[in-house]
Amino acid sequence: MRALLTGLLAALLASSVLTACAGAAPGRSLVLATTTSTQDSGLLDDLLPAFTADTGWQAQTLAVGSGQAIELGRRGEADALLVHSPNAEQALVAEGATGRRLLVMHNDFVLVGPPTDPAGVRGTDCTTALKAIAAAQAVFVSRGDDSGTNAREDDLWERAGTAPAGAWYQGTGQGMRQTLQVAGEKGGYTLSDRATFLAQRDTLALAVLSEGDLDLLNVYHMIEMTTRAGDRVQADGAAAFADWITSPSAQQRIAAFGTAEFGQPLFTPDAGKDPATLGL
Repeated sequence: MRALLTGLLAALLASSVLTACAGAAPGRSLVLATTTSTQDSGLLDDLLPAFTADTGWQAQTLAVGSGQAIELGRRGEADALLVHSPNAEQALVAEGATGRRLLVMHNDFVLVGPPTDPAGVRGTDCTTALKAIAAAQAVFVSRGDDSGTNAREDDLWERAGTAPAGAWYQGTGQGMRQTLQVAGEKGGYTLSDRATFLAQRDTLALAVLSEGDLDLLNVYHMIEMTTRAGDRVQADGAAAFADWITSPSAQQRIAAFGTAEFGQPLFTPDAGKDPATLGL
């Protein structure tokens, strides 16, 4: 692995996952910086072996928040990004060091909390729910990690006209899986992507209490980095991953993922769609 990543990998060991898929030709290895949701949901475990089998490229993954993934790309320390923080993505693209930014898939966010629902938010829209949680000063557990989920949460609080603060509002600085665990242990509420919640729900004392708002749409894009971000960027590897993940075979895998275990797909494939159909 490139020298620039050596120290980073050690520092992020507790929050990132390095996945090496067998079968790649020597030297054909790219760094994919992605969100914890793609890792914690199990999606990468399904996709990456197929990517290697189809292309001969090996993907070494760093599963971090979208903000951290985008920063890795900005510094030329990742070749490809799979992220879900649209405003931060657009800012990165505007800097001029990226190649294509391609629509890949979507799912949605859900507001989850204790089944007893002490703030009485069950069935309300997310903005109303957040107002009620703040008014009741019920425990809310935030990722607080500059991830795409954290960015969406901040936007939802702003829409609710509330600046959360105080002992009831607690940040973990960790990924979605860990934040869900903390929320369950503390009997608190949190915002989660649906895929990670479903993948972890059997271990959690949490229930979905608010869902379905247009504001809760969770869209993932793939971004190619280029050598304009750094001489070590493998643009050909990024292009190979971009072409593969938007291909019909990969999109079919995304469409099927989760159906057998959860009775529903965890992501909806979107490659080639008009973003306007998703309200983007």
